[in-house]
Amino acid sequence: MQRLSVNLYDKEGIENTKATLDRVQQRVEELGIRQLVVATTTGQTALRCAELMPELEVIGVTMHAVDEDVYVKRHGKDVKAKDPDMMQRARQKGVKFYTGVHPLRGSVSSALREAFGGYTAEHVIAELLKDLFSTGTKVAIECTLMAADAGYLDMQKDIIAMGGYRGGVDTALVLKPAYSYKLFEMKIREILCFPRTTG
Repeated sequence: MQRLSVNLYDKEGIENTKATLDRVQQRVEELGIRQLVVATTTGQTALRCAELMPELEVIGVTMHAVDEDVYVKRHGKDVKAKDPDMMQRARQKGVKFYTGVHPLRGSVSSALREAFGGYTAEHVIAELLKDLFSTGTKVAIECTLMAADAGYLDMQKDIIAMGGYRGGVDTALVLKPAYSYKLFEMKIREILCFPRTTG
């Protein structure tokens, strides 16, 4: 039996980012993790990961489609996502970025729901992860599927994936990755960080 330290936050949110990155850095060293998948809106969280853990291969997965006009609050002002300057700085640190179809809440199934109502299987899975666990859990799993489908991951090795709610990260999972079409082969090995209260 192993004993594992888990960061439990009072609520979801960007204010948990530093503690999450510190916990991830510690577990990376303990497990010998080589790849890190991180949800990133502007590129800032991916850049912080690369600066903090330069030995890792950091894959930043953007959670907005290429043509979406998205702004987020950062330091009291609106910042356009994605932020080209931030992403360029992250690329210079070795971060690989991927933007693609969200397998749980952004594919053709979303268009069907918009047009005809109801829930598709993908939406049910997304809501289940978000509502029973946390938004960050859903995001971390979805980003891992996206990175796997794009060919970025070593599918034979565990990774750490991070997600959050409205910027930053508050959820960190050690995962056995899987492709979208083999979703149920994904395994959550460990929960490193998790918010107790969602929404």
